[in-house]
Amino acid sequence: MITIEPKYRGKPEYFRIFSELITAAKFRGTITYQEIAKILCLPLTGNYMGSEIGHLLGEISEDEVNAGRPMLSAGAVNLSGKPGPGFFELARHLRRLDSENQGAEIHFWEEELKSVYDTWKTKLE
Repeated sequence: MITIEPKYRGKPEYFRIFSELITAAKFRGTITYQEIAKILCLPLTGNYMGSEIGHLLGEISEDEVNAGRPMLSAGAVNLSGKPGPGFFELARHLRRLDSENQGAEIHFWEEELKSVYDTWKTKLE
């Protein structure tokens, strides 16, 4: 079921970032919001950047969860190496997280990221 209004679904931007997230997952890495902004030709900081990236990552993760996979946006992080508050809000929206406790949020993210890595690992591993 789609609950996030489509803005990027089916567009090149969606597939570019989807591909970058999968590549990061295959190498057990992450991609920063600033790297995503560069790919999308967005400003590297600010509310507009955050809003656009958040919406796009929301669409991608909603589609992944609907397909029975973990939230691929777990691989998108800020400069400190952690996801922003929007990731946890999205997780609650998608009914993947029911706590607002910061410790529970970080534990959820770590487990979700491991699941993303396991889902997208190469066959040689």
